[in-house]
Amino acid sequence: MKRLMILSMICLALSGIGVYAQQAIGGGQEIVSPEINENGTVSFRLQAPQADEVKLTGDWLPAEGFVPGSVVMEKNEKGTWTHTTEALEPELYGYAFLVDGLRVNDPNNAFLSRDIATNTNIFIIGGKQADLYKVNEVPHGSVTRRWYDSQGNQMKRRITIYTPPGYENSRKKYPVLYLLHGAGGDEEAWIELGRATQILDNLIAQGKAKPMIVVMPNGNVVQDAAPGEGTQGFIKPAFMVPKTMDGTFEETFTDIINFVENSYRVKASKSSRAVAGLSMGGYHSMHISRYYPNTFDYVGLFSAAILPNQGTTAKVYQDIDNALKKQMENGYKLYWIGIGKADFLYKGNQDYRAKLDAMGMPYTYRVSEGGHIWKNWRVYLSEFVPLLFN
Repeated sequence: MKRLMILSMICLALSGIGVYAQQAIGGGQEIVSPEINENGTVSFRLQAPQADEVKLTGDWLPAEGFVPGSVVMEKNEKGTWTHTTEALEPELYGYAFLVDGLRVNDPNNAFLSRDIATNTNIFIIGGKQADLYKVNEVPHGSVTRRWYDSQGNQMKRRITIYTPPGYENSRKKYPVLYLLHGAGGDEEAWIELGRATQILDNLIAQGKAKPMIVVMPNGNVVQDAAPGEGTQGFIKPAFMVPKTMDGTFEETFTDIINFVENSYRVKASKSSRAVAGLSMGGYHSMHISRYYPNTFDYVGLFSAAILPNQGTTAKVYQDIDNALKKQMENGYKLYWIGIGKADFLYKGNQDYRAKLDAMGMPYTYRVSEGGHIWKNWRVYLSEFVPLLFN
């Protein structure tokens, strides 16, 4: 009888654990948010009965300075705040809630992207350009995080590498795109925010892009990996870290090329190498391609920073004009520049174009609407990639 009572108590305890575990697993609000409606509008909902005001902030709303705009949500008798947008164009969007001034993520949307130290909920309205950002029923490439020996930085460093569909089962050699992130980013940025793997999968499946390997390094040379993924542990990501744009990344870039060409089946020639990047990554791409002026046949500058800071004495940034001239004389197949009309780097890019024009250095120019935003950089990547290795 005593044993039976003990067994009963154990079963009851386990039953209680099961109940609490189930509550923990399903602890979110029973609300659908966001809900994409058939007419292209999107409905957002948040249960916050004690809040005095809730706003929705999203990147489709007119900007308020350097941050997305916001709109006040309406509260019903159950304490649920709601807002339905006007019809939105196909695109990948980010949003958050402002609850009595405090920015919070949507507890009913598990999908987030990290931009520097900010996590933002995301959703996609499909169609047109946005279909490139979706996971579609096409052959998929593989994404691997590798560690390479950066002798120039005296550390092992983490790198993200995309190999195209069929790479593992073939003996073919592939061309390589080195794709660089902006300030505050890392080796995760183009995967997480840029939808690079989805763009490559879809363009390759459509026959619009050659199968290629895409190498996404960390441009912050004092880090061995993205915050939380390296030996520095769970540090808070920062916009600018030491040595970010002092020439070290450019000088040590051959460590990355050597690792890739010794570890993967690649076509190790100028005609099969491309380098491109956004903002700081465009800056790096510009200076890497002219510092090693006979290495890349394809160069992409997406909303690029151009000139080094005053007082910089790094060898990389000396005699820029003659290095560009040497790059031009060696020849290349594509020098691609993209910038938004509202980008704070717009004038710098116009000045750089004037320099190239005066030198007679050919380039392709793409001007778009908007500013210094991922919406533009995803478009630039999807337009740049089909032009490579033809």
